[in-house]
Amino acid sequence: MPVWRLRDFHDGDLDQAIQILDQSRAPGSEEPVFAVAEVMAAARAGQPAVVAAVGDELVGMAVAQTQGERAWVLLVALGSRWRGRGIGSALLANLEQRLRSAGVQRICAVLTEGATGSAAFENSGYARRDGLVYYEMLEPLGPDRALLAELGGRILPTGLWQAMAGMERVKEAIERRVVLPLAEPDVAERYGVQPPKAVILFGPPGTGKTSFAKAVASRLGWPFVELFPSRLAAAVDGGLAASLRDVFSELAELEEVVLFIDEVEEIAAARTGSAANAAHGVTNELLKLIPLFRERERRLMVCATNSVHSLDSAFLRPGRFDYVIPVGPPDAPARRAVWERYLGAAHGAVDVNLIVNSSELFTPADIEFAARKGAQTAFEREILHRRGEPANTDDYLAAIADTRPTLSAELLAEFDQDTEQYTRL
Repeated sequence: MPVWRLRDFHDGDLDQAIQILDQSRAPGSEEPVFAVAEVMAAARAGQPAVVAAVGDELVGMAVAQTQGERAWVLLVALGSRWRGRGIGSALLANLEQRLRSAGVQRICAVLTEGATGSAAFENSGYARRDGLVYYEMLEPLGPDRALLAELGGRILPTGLWQAMAGMERVKEAIERRVVLPLAEPDVAERYGVQPPKAVILFGPPGTGKTSFAKAVASRLGWPFVELFPSRLAAAVDGGLAASLRDVFSELAELEEVVLFIDEVEEIAAARTGSAANAAHGVTNELLKLIPLFRERERRLMVCATNSVHSLDSAFLRPGRFDYVIPVGPPDAPARRAVWERYLGAAHGAVDVNLIVNSSELFTPADIEFAARKGAQTAFEREILHRRGEPANTDDYLAAIADTRPTLSAELLAEFDQDTEQYTRL
């Protein structure tokens, strides 16, 4: 029998996760309480999410959303061939541990009758409460929302901007230059300030460029659409350039949108060699589409790159992008803020200064990984000994030592050079 394992949800799991959700619904069953779009938005926004995998295949998934001391389990889903093997109960146990570490005191779930995951809840000690009535009001799906779903976009949860821990200098720059003119257009107009239409975020991997883009969309309350260069369909007549043109044509029908393009260097790298090169055609098309995108109000393009120096010089001109903003590694105060976000109930038992100083080359993503690893160590020790001891400093120091930092002296030197040469604020 193949061995399954539990791990964190990653954005690359999206396609398989949706397939798992589809398999979990019995034919003719009622719609789940939480829609697929809501569940995936929560998972991708950093809410507790865990998957079960056999090799590269996803066989199960559980997602929750925290609200202070209460959390809602949005989903427990299993592949049709993997039910009755204890995977659902294991997913719930792992999810519960994450929620407890975050200070959650009450975990709730609402399922349709006989839904997948019901047995897992009953086997995991959750009490069923009969006699409750669930109410909801449904808003008719308008053209914008239907198109947004077609584009793979979503409305992100509120509060992502406030939840951005650390990185205060970058956050302040984005707030002043990007968010406020878009959030207060009347005031901006009175003072002759033109709200930005397109910005570039650059910096080493894992420093939070994607998180900032999502936080801006959350702060503005605008739909968030992510364009994956690697997923542009080459099968369309005209190839990648035509596929890119089609996407921008559909985006023009939305009233407002934050368009995010990660790893934009894949479609906007410096043009060299023959002008007939296919990559040149995609870059040329994007250069033509950006001015058209900028003509409409209430829209913002955010492009992210790890290597701003590799972008085509025409792409970087002020007429196309209003600002080019560095998103660098967190300094000590920023690392402290990120650690405190993930330490949860263990905060009082940990020497925060020591772990901050020991994680000097860590990005926010590295810190999150190490924090979860330290909490997992304490959890496993508690399961074995039942002493009620929280995670301690040694748990996190061991996790730090066992985590390979994303940053290096070479990366930092390159980032400093790029910051000096390309920043435009």
